[in-house]
Amino acid sequence: MAVRFGYTILYVPDVPATVSFYEAAFGLKRRFVHESSLYAEMETGETALAFASETMAELNGLAVRANRRSDLAAAFEIALVCSAPHEAYEKAVSAGASPVKPPEEKPWGQVVGYVRDLNGCLVELCSATPA
Repeated sequence: MAVRFGYTILYVPDVPATVSFYEAAFGLKRRFVHESSLYAEMETGETALAFASETMAELNGLAVRANRRSDLAAAFEIALVCSAPHEAYEKAVSAGASPVKPPEEKPWGQVVGYVRDLNGCLVELCSATPA
């Protein structure tokens, strides 16, 4: 049996607003937005980042803890690799991301910073990991 990582889905209160935010804050492009506004995918390379409405979780029979800016961030992060993490961090904050930790160089040579998106999800903005 072969397994591969297909996509990540974040359940959010407002899919269109989240798509617009990720376009403005991180420069991602929308790949697909369903006409119901319950599901969307962003173009991120081979593996898609997707957003589904919290209503979709209920329709699928799932119980989830809602992500909210006012709550402590959930124990996951979305990592976006970028060529200029400092610039990406400033752009994200200017677009409404909540600053968490400005980019800094790690002992292994990678530059890493953190923001929270409009739903309170933790987003890492980082350079590529050195080979």
